[in-house]
Amino acid sequence: MPELPEVEVVRRGLERWVSGRTVAETEVLHPRAVRRHLAGAEDFAARLKGHTIGTARRRGKYLWLPLADTETAVLGHLGMSGQLLVRPEDAPDEKHLRIRVRFADTLGTELRFVDQRTFGGLSLHETTPDGLPDVISHIARDPLDPAFVDGDFHTALRLRRTTVKRALLDQSLISGVGNIYADEALWRAKVHYERPTATFTRPRSVELLGHVRDVMNAALAVGGTSFDSLYVNVNGESGYFDRSLDAYGREAEPCGRCGTPIRRRPWMNRSSYFCPRCQRPPRGVS
Repeated sequence: MPELPEVEVVRRGLERWVSGRTVAETEVLHPRAVRRHLAGAEDFAARLKGHTIGTARRRGKYLWLPLADTETAVLGHLGMSGQLLVRPEDAPDEKHLRIRVRFADTLGTELRFVDQRTFGGLSLHETTPDGLPDVISHIARDPLDPAFVDGDFHTALRLRRTTVKRALLDQSLISGVGNIYADEALWRAKVHYERPTATFTRPRSVELLGHVRDVMNAALAVGGTSFDSLYVNVNGESGYFDRSLDAYGREAEPCGRCGTPIRRRPWMNRSSYFCPRCQRPPRGVS
């Protein structure tokens, strides 16, 4: 699944190439791509026509395009393999092209939603007074949001009575952090993923947030993380932060700090990567 840096890279591309343009026509090529728009494909296409795309926005991993002259927005669900691509109008269709949006201008490009596995899609939703699609109004702010309050995060973290990695992946507490960047931030903070949140002091919580932000900003600087061709930005280019990962995916490789082999453990149908020396497990955890 894409995480915050990957989604932000796409958002920036949409802001540059799509925001401010007026929709001339929308073509839905696969009904599953608009299954979250309960009124169906024809309604989705009709409601986009003639409207101008506002500034692309994001909260955590969620990405949307406001319709500037309405109180609705197009919410993008990238899923496991969804791609929002800006392509020349005469470029050949991608094999898994699901939605095409043409614009009423002479720039010669169109927006395409491509999704090999069809887990993602686009849908129209009413927006709240602060501009969020109503279906994601419960999602917490992400740590790169200027309005994110570190002290509030610490208080909520302590009250969760869970373990730290579970808390980092809780989108109602802090959004945008997924499995990869959680492991990377915890490695940098020298914190084991099963450490109880109740043991965190305010300075330790703030320090952890600093590492989360550092990891995300480093990934943003190189276009995000990509392990295959399924994640690309709007120009079809992959990210390269995977070359700089310190823990995730590095099982049996030496820790960059102490040389101890990195370990992998099954965790919530995923994996956690950590250094057993730098990230000492809590008592009772192997």
